[in-house]
Amino acid sequence: MHEPLTDGVIRKMWIDRGGPYRDHLLRLDKDSRRNRFGGAVSDEFIENYIELSLGLDAVIHGFFVDGILRGVAELRLLGNGFAEEAEAAFSIETPWQSNGVGTALLERTLLAARNRGIKLLHMACLVNNARMIELARKFEADLKFDFGSVIGEVEAAYPTPISMWRELVADTHGFATAMLDVQAKMLRPA
Repeated sequence: MHEPLTDGVIRKMWIDRGGPYRDHLLRLDKDSRRNRFGGAVSDEFIENYIELSLGLDAVIHGFFVDGILRGVAELRLLGNGFAEEAEAAFSIETPWQSNGVGTALLERTLLAARNRGIKLLHMACLVNNARMIELARKFEADLKFDFGSVIGEVEAAYPTPISMWRELVADTHGFATAMLDVQAKMLRPA
């Protein structure tokens, strides 16, 4: 697994993920928004997208710095029931790009996909999104270039007791960190 990030923590998002996720997406610069959504999107689009992202079919991991969400990996199942394929989407605010955040988020996303029986993870990006293409290559994705976009496919390993344990430990650590963040916010003077 990737080295821990020194200036932030990655954790699964459970409670009130709409507010922090919306705020994160609204902070993205023009290029980062276009890379995340495959084209230019408005603030209104993001507000509507957040409603969709809060469904139970998504597993969302966030990268937090000082309690503020700065990067997100979203794992969304493709199909109904026990899907064997999923899509992953990433957004990282500019100051934290090219610092290992995407790698750490993709590792956590692949672990979540593996433990949910996902066999194939799809990642789509624009053809000029060099960071995403590099990230996909780092994980040996099969890349297909098509009409201005790139589809990367990564095969997930089968779940094992150890992989399930790794996710449980990461989730437990993430939950504890989230609770400490809440406590720290409550103790700050107004």
